[in-house]
Amino acid sequence: MDRDRDLLPEGLEDRLPASAAAAARVARAVLDVLDSHGYDRVQPPSIEFEKSLASRMAGVQSRRMFRFVDPASLRMMALRSDMTVQVGRIAATGLAAAARPLRLAYSGQVLTIKGDGLDPARERLQLGAELVGSDSVAAAGEIVALAIEALRAAGASGISVDFTLPDLVDTLAARALPLDGTTMAAVRRELDAKDAGALVAAGGEAYLPLLAAIGPFDAAIEKLAAFDADGVLASRIAALRAIAARVGSAARITLDPSERHGFEYQSWFGFTIYAEGQRGALGRGGTYAILSGDGSGGAAGSEPATGFSLYPDSLIDALAAADAPRDTLFLPRGHDGEAALRLRAIGWRTVAALSEADDAAALGCTHRLAGAEVVRL
Repeated sequence: MDRDRDLLPEGLEDRLPASAAAAARVARAVLDVLDSHGYDRVQPPSIEFEKSLASRMAGVQSRRMFRFVDPASLRMMALRSDMTVQVGRIAATGLAAAARPLRLAYSGQVLTIKGDGLDPARERLQLGAELVGSDSVAAAGEIVALAIEALRAAGASGISVDFTLPDLVDTLAARALPLDGTTMAAVRRELDAKDAGALVAAGGEAYLPLLAAIGPFDAAIEKLAAFDADGVLASRIAALRAIAARVGSAARITLDPSERHGFEYQSWFGFTIYAEGQRGALGRGGTYAILSGDGSGGAAGSEPATGFSLYPDSLIDALAAADAPRDTLFLPRGHDGEAALRLRAIGWRTVAALSEADDAAALGCTHRLAGAEVVRL
């Protein structure tokens, strides 16, 4: 007997009815919010040529993708690990002539070869929005506010947002606090690890104040401003204040200016979004560049963009667990079809008996149709 035939690979799972229903509600709620703000939905394929997926944005790692050879073209293909890259391709090709700023939304499953950190999941639902043609402060403010509104509509509460400056070390190392390439990489690593001793040992003693500029936004931004004696970060600091003002009281805001984990392709601004009672982050976003098809950069080879991606699986699980059983109407054999039709039209969910042996309670029904009347079981 083959005892393993129905096992799923590690990191993959079925969504059973309650979870599947919650997932559909979350996706619909998020997409409805995005649509209400003028974001048009696109739907790219789940499989593309690896070169396209790996060359549209700096920092995208093809080694995280499931890859295989296309028997038709004999070219390497890959399952998408991030839909943002695909939306970038659509903006640069099929919608290249569309007016900018271009607002696009998407929803779909993404897969990676292995999970992220302590999360073993290799398949996740990704929902998001991309504002192509602008990485301005106004664009960043719109995107952060939109991510908060979308998550709230999906059922999240107690939302908090953590701001970061992904290119902070590069900006400082270029002028105010010079570093060579090797030292810069080490400084970035130790700042991410929040290890003061290792940061000093790596040659980044001058960057130590950044470890203090972490926490609630108002206090942290003042510490960052005090650190920026030469004014190298003045425009960045002003931008963060403006984005925070746009968010207002809609979410709690924190700052971790040197955080880079999860911001492989973001440029001057990034944010991570959380919700009360949910494990880990529910999404990330920020500013980035869509590169030309050959992966070249520079002014002629890229287009600015701002966007966010939500990964709401933990929220879906929580909503599914909290859902009360839905009222469901049992329709016995020989029931009044016109009455059942009218009841469905006003929102009733019905289950029709296929035989006299069908049991209403066992089928999860809460009510029974008796003639034209609804009777609670």
